[in-house]
Amino acid sequence: MASNQRARQSTQAGAQVGARVRTSGQGARMRDVAQAAGVSLMTVSRALREPHKLSEETRKSVMDAVHKIGYVPNSIAANLASNRSNVVGQIVPSIQNSLYADTVKGTADVLRKAGLHLLLADSGSSPQEEEALIGAFLAQRVAGLILHNTDHTPKALQMIERSGVPVIETGDLPRHPLDMVVSYSNAEAAKAMTLHLGARGYKRIGFVSLDTRLNRRARERLRGYQAGLKSLGLRPDPMLVMEVAPGLTSGAHAMVDMITRSPDVDAIFFAGDVLAVGALFEAQRRGWKVPDRIALAGFDDLDIHQHTVPKLTCLRLPRLEIGRRSAEALLARLRGGDEAPRVDLGFEITQREST
Repeated sequence: MASNQRARQSTQAGAQVGARVRTSGQGARMRDVAQAAGVSLMTVSRALREPHKLSEETRKSVMDAVHKIGYVPNSIAANLASNRSNVVGQIVPSIQNSLYADTVKGTADVLRKAGLHLLLADSGSSPQEEEALIGAFLAQRVAGLILHNTDHTPKALQMIERSGVPVIETGDLPRHPLDMVVSYSNAEAAKAMTLHLGARGYKRIGFVSLDTRLNRRARERLRGYQAGLKSLGLRPDPMLVMEVAPGLTSGAHAMVDMITRSPDVDAIFFAGDVLAVGALFEAQRRGWKVPDRIALAGFDDLDIHQHTVPKLTCLRLPRLEIGRRSAEALLARLRGGDEAPRVDLGFEITQREST
């Protein structure tokens, strides 16, 4: 009798433990959320997967219940059932490069408000690594992809086409995007800066970029520089064009090498801000006055530009807006809208003391 009593007590205790588990984490069920929020199971499902279909009040009520109970949706099962998750994959060339921070923030801010999550990956500027990451994201049934590159491997293109997910490209403005593109034209921006330098009286304008064979953006910037020289009536000079590795040191060496072999160079346009800053630091170390001895211009508006002496002239690009508009275009497509395939957000030239 005592033994049976202890068994019943043990069973009851186990049931109580089980009940407690179901009020939090993986043990909590969707029906618990529905009961707590006073809504149907369908409403809870929509709040988690299609929040835009609910009123703000209802969505908030459900999400408050989710947080209170600690319900964790089974995203794997949901992905298998719907063939789409509430996750968007974004691939950038380098998470160490602060240039991409604003774009990622703009994307995440918009997706968060829509109930979607952002997964970020670093391709290391490698098409093959981008291909592998695209495959990994698609295997997780992401709702969409945002890719900084606009050149992709044949296998990556094949995987994307078969998946049918919407794709936004952001690194350049190709005439025929893979799906949708939200960006600016690297060629037009480089041409505009070259014309700007010419308008300020510079005649021997050098150009320094990353390797154009491996980087489409670098190729487009070189093309824009060359078009700018042509518009100015200036002859292209191979001695005034250099391709270098990334980094401050590369910018410093490029400036010294160009001045050494072409002493009459009076301005250098660096198709990358880190290169331009490296050149400026080296000019200061050598006692070369900027812009008296050499004028310097960059391609992005890094925060450091406003604190260097002199401040650097550069192209200002709408990176935060690119992130926002990319996410908005993706959401519109997911909701059945017909978005424009090309969105050109343009650029600005910021004239400062270095030119």
